[in-house]
This record gives sequence, C-alpha cells and structure tokens, in this order.
Amino acid sequence: MIMKKRNTTTWTDLKDQVYGEKGTQRRDQLDREFKSFKIGLMLREAREQKKMTQDQLGQKVEKKRSYISRIENDASNMTLKTLYDIVEKGLGGKIKIQIEI
Repeated sequence: MIMKKRNTTTWTDLKDQVYGEKGTQRRDQLDREFKSFKIGLMLREAREQKKMTQDQLGQKVEKKRSYISRIENDASNMTLKTLYDIVEKGLGGKIKIQIEI
C-alpha cells in the first residue's frame, strides 16, 4: 500500500507566508495582538469559573460592564494596574509575568 504525502501547511508556515517571518514588523504586531487576545480570553474564562457576570466583576473593580467586555475581547489597551485590579481584587487570583530576552 502506497501512501500519498499530503501537501499540508502548518500554522507557522501560514503566518510566515502572510505576515512575514518572526522579527519582521508585521509579524511581531500580529504576535502582540494575539497575546492580547489570549489575555482577554483568560480573563473571561477566569470570570466564568468564578460564576460572575461582567457587571459583577466591573462593580468589584469600579469599571463599567462595557469596559470589562472590551477587555475580554481585546486586552491590548489595558494598563498593568487594571490587569492586577481585575485579577487580584476582582477575581481573587494572582498574576505571574515572565520576561524573555
């Protein structure tokens, strides 16, 4: 039995083709935006695990529900202070930040 090799493209290959290789301005921008998106998703998942509404979380951190919604959908314009407030004061969690050089 002869198996044909599939012509597959990995997610990394696709990003390289469309946005350029790592280290290029367009690719680095995509990677930053994706990380912000992931932070928003993590915040949403944590809030849902606590069985809280966006309004309830907003009240704990003195922010409007619409602001919490924007953060969960795109955390790119959030300050570190706001991130700490949401996670620690609002959700009772802890933040770990790692810097890679």
